[in-house]
Amino acid sequence: MEYASKRNVWADLIPIEHGVGQSLQMQIRKGMVAAILDGRVASGSLVPSSRALANALGVSRGTVIIAYRELVGQGFLTSKRGSGYRVSIDHSEISPEQQTFRAINTDVFEWHTRLKVQPGPLANPRKSKTWTSARYPFVYGQFDLELFPTAEWRECNRMALSVLEIQCWAADMIDQDDPMLVEQIQARVLNKRGVFASPNEIIVTLGAQHALYMMAALLIRSGVRVAMEEPGYPEARSVFKLFGAEFIPIEVDDQGMCVDKIPDDVQFVFTTPGHHCPSMAPLSTERRERLLARAAQHDWIIIEDDYNSQIPDIEPEEALKRMDGAGRVIHIGSMSKTLAPGLRLGFLVATRELIRELRALRQLMVRHPPANNQRAVALFMALGHHDTLVKRLSDAFEAKRRRLLEAVQAHLPEWHTGDFPGATALWVRLPDDTHGPDIVRQAAARDIYIESGARFFDRPPPTCPFVRLGVSAISLDAIDPGVELLGSVYQDMKRTQFV
Repeated sequence: MEYASKRNVWADLIPIEHGVGQSLQMQIRKGMVAAILDGRVASGSLVPSSRALANALGVSRGTVIIAYRELVGQGFLTSKRGSGYRVSIDHSEISPEQQTFRAINTDVFEWHTRLKVQPGPLANPRKSKTWTSARYPFVYGQFDLELFPTAEWRECNRMALSVLEIQCWAADMIDQDDPMLVEQIQARVLNKRGVFASPNEIIVTLGAQHALYMMAALLIRSGVRVAMEEPGYPEARSVFKLFGAEFIPIEVDDQGMCVDKIPDDVQFVFTTPGHHCPSMAPLSTERRERLLARAAQHDWIIIEDDYNSQIPDIEPEEALKRMDGAGRVIHIGSMSKTLAPGLRLGFLVATRELIRELRALRQLMVRHPPANNQRAVALFMALGHHDTLVKRLSDAFEAKRRRLLEAVQAHLPEWHTGDFPGATALWVRLPDDTHGPDIVRQAAARDIYIESGARFFDRPPPTCPFVRLGVSAISLDAIDPGVELLGSVYQDMKRTQFV
């Protein structure tokens, strides 16, 4: 079949999107490969000339030529001078049953009758996927592309792909981690928190969430009582509940978790002492000491989520793990807040005995995190790029936090928030008669993204007058106009009696 004149056919076969972060020639290659492998283009068929396909797709001819050359190199197309490009994949051995989906049974199997646990209600995504298009994205935990060290990161990935480096990471590591990365975590991350751990006391994870899950899988079962801040980190609460734990909410104030309100008979205490999630209040020195003393007295295990620790405060508190002489503290960290959330790289520090069992569990789950990513991050840290990035982020985030605090005080004086250096978000308490989720929706309608505080509570207050405003993704110059517009949204709500 000759396709050169059927422009609409090729436009349908190869959908092109501009501004999606993927090159046009890559989109052409993907579309062509899919059409060939799915049997929509027959073996031996003549495909359009580079000029004809460029006209059909609205791209440059050079882009199509590059795509065609790559497809020839991969064996999907053949090229002969004067006869153009043809499909070279033979589909003769693919049966119609393989090419066409057919329902073989009209009865739908009811999987819910077989499920032993149901994580669905606990794992619903709460962060809107549309925040990236918001004009004023006061979103927490996402990265600012302008601050990301793209050139340095690409350099380290290129280095990790050298022949010598591939020999280091391409083999099956079974249950081990990249020794260079472990060494860098010791020297560049833990050391700054006053935590000294040997390599066999550290395990690399697929982010802090993976560390939490594995820890819970080993230690948490039905009936176990876990004390945790309220409000607190919702994903940790969900993991504990998934394994049947009884959640014990503990009040939080401007000094962090109210340690003396923890019941004596809990078995675990989960806390975010560096900066409480979501209020950002650090746990005071007095309460840290009190927590460790009570843990020894009542035989508690403490789970320390040090998620924000790499963004330094002016006078940071010591990590609980640093103060722990008995091995009761499990320390969890993440690279998400400095590098990128999508990298999915974290670590857990604990006693050798626990790390040994965690390695065995991880081997059964995923064996180990991708070794090429581990090596790239290790190189990034070893070359000093991570320290440079942390300094840049710390300065930028603190400038944005101060600007945001000043803007809220100026444009929303009825809103109350804490002033915690090193924080990367503001936890805001609205007037009691303000319905938090309502203002989140009204703000979104004006192209402002803020987060409702409801998800941080196990049992949200009736009006849940709390919102969180993050600084990591929004530019400094957008903060003041964004908050000013947010103030207008709030005043409009008051006038129309939405609150």
